[in-house]
Amino acid sequence: MSLRLRDRRLNRSAGGDVLIFTVLAICAAFMSLPLVYAICNAFKPLNELFLFPPQFFVRNPTLDNFRDLFVLMGQSWVPFSRYISNTLLITGLGTAGHVMIASMGAYSVSKHEFPGSRLFSEMVVLSLMFAYQVTAVPNYIIMSRLGWINTHFSMIIPAWGMSLGFFLMSRFMVQVPDELLEAARIDGAGEFRIWWSVVMPMVRPAWLTLIILSFQSLWGDTGGRFIYKEALKTLPYALSQIAAGGIARAGVGAAAGLIMIIIPVVVFVYNQSNIIETMSTSGLD
Repeated sequence: MSLRLRDRRLNRSAGGDVLIFTVLAICAAFMSLPLVYAICNAFKPLNELFLFPPQFFVRNPTLDNFRDLFVLMGQSWVPFSRYISNTLLITGLGTAGHVMIASMGAYSVSKHEFPGSRLFSEMVVLSLMFAYQVTAVPNYIIMSRLGWINTHFSMIIPAWGMSLGFFLMSRFMVQVPDELLEAARIDGAGEFRIWWSVVMPMVRPAWLTLIILSFQSLWGDTGGRFIYKEALKTLPYALSQIAAGGIARAGVGAAAGLIMIIIPVVVFVYNQSNIIETMSTSGLD
């Protein structure tokens, strides 16, 4: 009887549920305003884009911004499909390699003891504190010495070594019971089979979140630090150059911005449940 009374006391009332839902709905609506504003701007004609005070919602929606964008795309001396293929190549290979290398490194450090493993983990965590501006010059020198300037390797290979993926995967793999790994070894499974068939399915929210984070980072990278040949440029660079034509291209810039953000948003919405699970359990050991 006492347990039932305690459970009832811990449960929220219907009014409390309504209040929490209302507060969360207001917060969600407030946080979605930038995305709604970007969508409205992409469909505004030029006269509405320059209204003062600015109008949040579009009054007379039009597709002229997207038509002008596609016309400008067709006038580039490098085929626009080249920009798209470059971006897909860099994003796909960079994301896949990041997830694979980060998960294998995290598995070896979190589930195997070897000399220097703790020091290695601490160095990776310490590297998270350095801003990009601190490592920009050393990274450029390394890419230059390797001969990777004006190649896609200068963007793909550094993405493989991002320390955030290692940190995220190791925090999840620490929680995997060692008994499961021992049982797999007794059954004759090798370390690669254990990593792929036992550990990776159990940390699925972590590597799905890592895919999203890596995808967003690479998708919006213009590659201007290491790539100077026009034929090797990415889609964000091409769209930024089109949108940088002054006031007359303000509508085109709004349409280009919407195209750049819509794909990462779709990927995030599709995997949002895994991200929430990752954030709720990543601090648990």
